[in-house]
Amino acid sequence: MSTEILLIRHGETLWNKLGKFQGSVDIELSEDGRKQAQALKKVLKNDFQAVYASPLTRAMETAHILCEGTSLQAIPCEGMKEINFGAWEGLTFDEIKNNYPEEFNAWRTDEKEGPLVGGDLSLLNASLRAAEAIRTVAEDHQGEKVLIIAHGGIIKAGLIGLFEWKMTMYHHFYVGNTAISKLNFRSTDDPVLESFNDTNHLKDTSFFIV
Repeated sequence: MSTEILLIRHGETLWNKLGKFQGSVDIELSEDGRKQAQALKKVLKNDFQAVYASPLTRAMETAHILCEGTSLQAIPCEGMKEINFGAWEGLTFDEIKNNYPEEFNAWRTDEKEGPLVGGDLSLLNASLRAAEAIRTVAEDHQGEKVLIIAHGGIIKAGLIGLFEWKMTMYHHFYVGNTAISKLNFRSTDDPVLESFNDTNHLKDTSFFIV
């Protein structure tokens, strides 16, 4: 009996458009982000048995839209809260690179820890908590389809943790807004990544981004 977990990134925010690291900062969805969530809802067709979400507003708001018309309510999941990027929150990629060159280089090249400046302290810490949260949801909902609404960074970290990849993998794949990444758990310790970063539901909209 397999368990299907859909890891879904929240809809777009203004900071996403500006290219700022949001991390633990609580930013709400933009109007486009709400439209993205509505587009996702149409393809999911209420075909799921439970919904978990990071407690941050952008994830919870996305989850609430997906729960509309069902008897379900989003369950807060602290383990899937976005990576706390510490001193880098509110900055763009280039600003971090220019203002923290040594720390930036270590974050990009360190295979074991992926150190950060404050916050969660490392990608490793984030990957361990996210992987544990995903496994716990899978164990609690065996044989069901469950949504976990979270963030691009913590979804990537969670996959790194589940599959024991090097921390540098974080920098080599991307999760789009409202993208679906599907995990199939044949048992709680045997996850398979069946699909990744599916944003086909956005193709007929003006805000589709490759």
